Amino acid sequence: MDFDYFYAQCEEIKNQNLKTKPVCVCIFSDRGGDSGAIATANYVARKYGVKSGMPIKFAKARLKDIPDSVFLPADFVYYSEISQAGMEIMKSFADIFEYVGRDEAYLDVTKRTEGDFDKAMHLAQQLKNQIRSKLKMTCTVGVSQNKLISKIASGFKKPDGLTVVEPKNIESFLSQLNINDIPGIGKVTSEKFSELNIKKIEDLQKLDIFSLNKMFGKKIASYIFNAARGIDDEEVSERAPAVQYSRIVTLKQDSKDFEFLIPVINEICNDLHETMLKNKKMFKSVGIQFVQSDLSNKTKSKMLKNPTLNLDELKKTSSILLQEALIDQNQNIRRIGVRVSELHDMSGQSSIENFF
Repeated sequence: MDFDYFYAQCEEIKNQNLKTKPVCVCIFSDRGGDSGAIATANYVARKYGVKSGMPIKFAKARLKDIPDSVFLPADFVYYSEISQAGMEIMKSFADIFEYVGRDEAYLDVTKRTEGDFDKAMHLAQQLKNQIRSKLKMTCTVGVSQNKLISKIASGFKKPDGLTVVEPKNIESFLSQLNINDIPGIGKVTSEKFSELNIKKIEDLQKLDIFSLNKMFGKKIASYIFNAARGIDDEEVSERAPAVQYSRIVTLKQDSKDFEFLIPVINEICNDLHETMLKNKKMFKSVGIQFVQSDLSNKTKSKMLKNPTLNLDELKKTSSILLQEALIDQNQNIRRIGVRVSELHDMSGQSSIENFF
């Protein structure tokens, strides 16, 4: 299950007058003005084409004719407090509770529902009612036999939805969906399939494993092949919330030269990527950190459009941040680091190596 437009909905709790207005929660950069990106937008703003990850100036252009549009800085401390309260409610409904992120979790309710999907549906509705009553928030719930289908179902009828997919209905449920409804299949992979005129999951199901192996390699092919058939053997497991992963190193010599610094950044990215693979996490925010020669700190970060585990994306984003940070860099840098945050669990096969 996950909360609908979580950050913006938190702001609506704080100020009820926002519910009928376009609301955009922003991650402002240190350049000032409208530099930065949209973290999330409520559904009023989305009607005008505003999306997560969109530059703030583009979002303002979309909403320029809407006089009551609201752009707010993200308040992550406040959002975490709301999230914690929501997670405690969810835990009370679960046999096994798995935290995914501030706005998302998996609940195994097999024992308390005796494996009965009608009972599971009623339990999910009770959970939604309690979230609404205690937090004044809506959430969307997907109920099925595994994490993958539950995840897909939770995005099926947003906002405030409840979708139950029994095992006998998995094939028909998936067949109506686009291939990019499968978690992890992004723009690049979708384009490859589009060249083969494969746009729906039912089309994808017609590809054999050997063809997929040639296109993507065995690990990714195995994930796609199984996901298209609703197969997922990953169990719900209790995990402590992981806020971020980071690594910082001391340079061999103080420097502010890009060509000297970028190999260090790339090596840190390699290490972080291995850690995320091991822990089956995707990231949505990338940041770099400097400790300067006078021991003061400097940071720069970027919010991505979607969660990913793509190493090239991590290196590319870190490189761009480094280039931007060095534009007005006067002091030499003594230590340098990379941080990934806004972490999400990888859905589906635990062996998948990358999220395309």
